[in-house]
Amino acid sequence: MAAWSGLAFDSWALAWEASTVVGLRLAEIARGDGTLAETSLMTSEKISAAIELQASLVAGGLTLTPLQGAERAVRLYRRKVRANRRRLSAAARK
Repeated sequence: MAAWSGLAFDSWALAWEASTVVGLRLAEIARGDGTLAETSLMTSEKISAAIELQASLVAGGLTLTPLQGAERAVRLYRRKVRANRRRLSAAARK
């Protein structure tokens, strides 16, 4: 039961970080700093993360137990979202 609670917390944290990234991107656009390059990067990162997750699934990396598969998927997306949050936060401070 505790493991599923950990997954729930990690999922909540992913949602929080993702909403932060959305806010940072909207602020960038509102300042007039939103560029086509950032939009292209955002799109390519989403596709890359999905492909990485699918490759892991095909290679058997998510099939241990449902809990472990979900944890690994959330971990993958949190890592990607966290990197975006750090990058966008640093850009916003400049």
